[in-house]
Amino acid sequence: MKLELRDIKKSFEDKEILHGISFSVESGKALGLLGRNGAGKTTTIRIIMDVFHANAGEILLDGTKFVPDGSQVGYLPEERGLYPKKIVKEQMIYLAMLRGMNKKQAAESTMKWLEKLEVLEYADRKLETLSKGNQQKVQLAATLVGEPSIVILDEPFSGLDPVNSQILKNVIRELISEGRIVIFSSHQMSYVEEFCEDIVIINHGENILSGHLDDIKMEYGKGRKILAAENYSLDELKKVCETKLSDYVEVLGVNKYDVILSVKEGVDQWKLLDAIKSCDIGIKHFGAYEPSLNDIFVSCVGEEEVVKVVEEEEPENKSKKRGLFGKAGK
Repeated sequence: MKLELRDIKKSFEDKEILHGISFSVESGKALGLLGRNGAGKTTTIRIIMDVFHANAGEILLDGTKFVPDGSQVGYLPEERGLYPKKIVKEQMIYLAMLRGMNKKQAAESTMKWLEKLEVLEYADRKLETLSKGNQQKVQLAATLVGEPSIVILDEPFSGLDPVNSQILKNVIRELISEGRIVIFSSHQMSYVEEFCEDIVIINHGENILSGHLDDIKMEYGKGRKILAAENYSLDELKKVCETKLSDYVEVLGVNKYDVILSVKEGVDQWKLLDAIKSCDIGIKHFGAYEPSLNDIFVSCVGEEEVVKVVEEEEPENKSKKRGLFGKAGK
């Protein structure tokens, strides 16, 4: 099974919000759908779910036009949608029946997912009486109760402690291993890296980067090295590199353990090592730099807090900033 978005455009009144979004995701894989607040992620998701209609472009499932029937897509929104004053199992059974199950099937699926997410003991309680973390797990159970083949998760780990996060991780891995399509949207990049083979980054309604995460990391790491010294702090080493090694490298920044260097054209690593030793730098470690997804994200869309934030409906008209790898939108 393969879901494809081809050149999706969307306007509200006279303002175009999406300018031709294209990506694909296959069964048994998770796609990371990333972007700043207001980039167009929620609009894209709502078009997949047929809540909004695209002004142009098409969505295909296995090569034919995709028309969701209510049971194919399970969506966990960042802003939760269950009824706080209703009994957990009653509203889950109701939702499962809306998605095409009979009452017996709905009840069985409800119990199955509540048990998997370790909230079965709360089945007969009102949602509002549960802790935030248990409410979040019930929300996910409600997303999956209709046994959708396409699962869209928006900030699924919000409000979860490490134990509950591990329960959710196990469920997500199971969804992937069962051959479902999983679209994963989050500002918590470590989770995206853990589950997603492929990513797409949207900025101001445009698809600015997509592909296999390993390939993207390899491309962004080209020509970059990390260096740490036994006889200098990171700040001191940064200054030494800037003043004494400027003919060989450009200093891109500092992370927790290393100075990050961009090697200038025509300089091989042996020349660079000779230059480093001539500066009396006691090498603690020196090697290739593999950027994190957070580094790549910031480089593409500009520096901002990338923890939990609420996405707006329309993109903000903010200027792009310079990230670790240079100009945004590389």
